[in-house]
Amino acid sequence: MSKKIRLSSSMPWLLDKESTPRQKSLLFRNKLKEGKLLQFVGCFSPYIAQMAEKIGFDGVYISGAGIANDLGLPDISLTTLSEVTQRGRAISRCSSLPNLIDIDTGFGATMNVARTILEMEEAELSGCHIEDQVQPKRCGHLDNKSLISKEEMLQKITAAVKARRDSNFILCARTDAIGVEGLDKAIERAQAYVDAGADMIFPEAVKDPKDFEKFRKAVKVPLLANMTEFGKSELLDTKELESLGYNMVIYPMTMFRIAMGAVENALKDIKEKGHQKDLLPSMQTRSKLYEYLEYEDYNELDKNIFNFNLSKNQ
Repeated sequence: MSKKIRLSSSMPWLLDKESTPRQKSLLFRNKLKEGKLLQFVGCFSPYIAQMAEKIGFDGVYISGAGIANDLGLPDISLTTLSEVTQRGRAISRCSSLPNLIDIDTGFGATMNVARTILEMEEAELSGCHIEDQVQPKRCGHLDNKSLISKEEMLQKITAAVKARRDSNFILCARTDAIGVEGLDKAIERAQAYVDAGADMIFPEAVKDPKDFEKFRKAVKVPLLANMTEFGKSELLDTKELESLGYNMVIYPMTMFRIAMGAVENALKDIKEKGHQKDLLPSMQTRSKLYEYLEYEDYNELDKNIFNFNLSKNQ
């Protein structure tokens, strides 16, 4: 992992990074215009966002399901605006990457949506997406979802546009209509959402490349592809999505599922064996953790912070 070049005399390693929130939202908007597929990895913790930046992802995605599940809750509108805002800010400020956060249905009616946008901007987020499900919502890849009317969703988008103070803050509209009303109706909704001011469209639960392509041909703003596991969408790689003309791909729960699968296996192993010795090869080492955290750089404040040596195996 290469050493980061410092761009100023500030201390970006102390959580707040070199890029300001407005610089990140501008970067996000400009990157969407380049025609290159952007990879935003789902990060349910700030530390994962730090790793994602150093590994070279284009941005950070903050999943509503990831926040809810990490709090021990199902993804059914049980998280509050304050909980999502707090987690979003914690993740955003640990990385210089632009980010997109899931605000579900906007935490209420039209006025609530306006308040939510203000909160997200103040929490240093680069953009958000809002969906057209009724409350309580559910995972977009489950059956028997219900939608609000197109007119009500248009009111929410209009409120979000009016509430936005940073003109580069990305407003993405998600439609769950494919699984409820069919692909053609979903496209109609998406086109109306664009007319209301949505900067990007997130068609949820698109099934296969043919449907991805049809959506792309009909909608003229940037499109987001959701490559979530165990859902209704065929898992496409970056070359396929880029050839289909998509601007952004998210992996919303991949890191969560990988992490929780490993945790579950480790819990069982320790319970059965009474020790964790066999798990050491699969653990991130202390030295690698400190490398990602830029632990040594904290010596700029106090020379006694990093005054020890670690082997690569530690």
